[in-house]
Amino acid sequence: MSLRHPVVTRFAPTPSGELHVGHVFAAWRARQLADAHGGLCMLRIEDIDRERTRDPRWLASIYEDMQWLGIRFDGEVMVQSRRMGEYAAALEKLRRLGVLYPCFCSRADIRAEWAEMPRAPHAVRRMHYGGHCRGLSADQVAELMASGAPYAWRINMQYVEDMIGCPLWEDLRLGVRRCVPSECEDAVLARKDTPTSYHLAVVVDDAAQRVSLVTRGADLIECTPLQRALQVVLGLPMPLYAHHTLLRDASGKRLAKRDQACSVRSLRARGVSAQHVLTSVQRAVEQGGQWSGC
Repeated sequence: MSLRHPVVTRFAPTPSGELHVGHVFAAWRARQLADAHGGLCMLRIEDIDRERTRDPRWLASIYEDMQWLGIRFDGEVMVQSRRMGEYAAALEKLRRLGVLYPCFCSRADIRAEWAEMPRAPHAVRRMHYGGHCRGLSADQVAELMASGAPYAWRINMQYVEDMIGCPLWEDLRLGVRRCVPSECEDAVLARKDTPTSYHLAVVVDDAAQRVSLVTRGADLIECTPLQRALQVVLGLPMPLYAHHTLLRDASGKRLAKRDQACSVRSLRARGVSAQHVLTSVQRAVEQGGQWSGC
């Protein structure tokens, strides 16, 4: 499988806490792939969740950490909170195409519904929407809207499959995969307190930044079929994907922002050099993703 040219990658952190060495690998890998193919590596700040990203210290910290590490980015930094108009336009296009429906279920309703579902031993531990509001009549929807009931916009993935079929997507490591929209959950794409979702914003932004190679952690593989479907419905180009290894501690637990011991800021404070951090991260990847510290 060959990379498409020009190669444009991106690093897209959320400014909700201190960056850790897992982020270092994600940024370094995106930059490495871009450089290896004479391409560009873009920086995107994913701050659509204003509750989690309101502290300006975290955004400043991202810039400081990347500069200290010597990881550079090309072009203008994209900041999602400045792009709500673009997301609203994409949402309106989906509404006009008839693939969205209003969902009046609260998060508590969905949790209760999920609690009543039978659990298989291998069940995925996340809430799934059962489709209650998908079956509401036009009169019921009008009555609920007239009452002022809060609602979110969900995408009807069965409608999407009827419209586009089952498109393919490609990953450098996994090869060619098929997206089956009807197997995806009817995801929320917007709500009053968050006018766009990660899924909608990321496909709109990848197209706007002309990203041809999406490099991101393997934990996001399950998001790709939904995002691939959105690309087709919205008429956006399909990038190639590279879902990379996640770094884990000695116990096998995935590194997270709450793990202060592996934050870039804490390593800097200890006097660890930037080159040593990069070398340690690369060594961890070679060892299957286990990071034992610097």
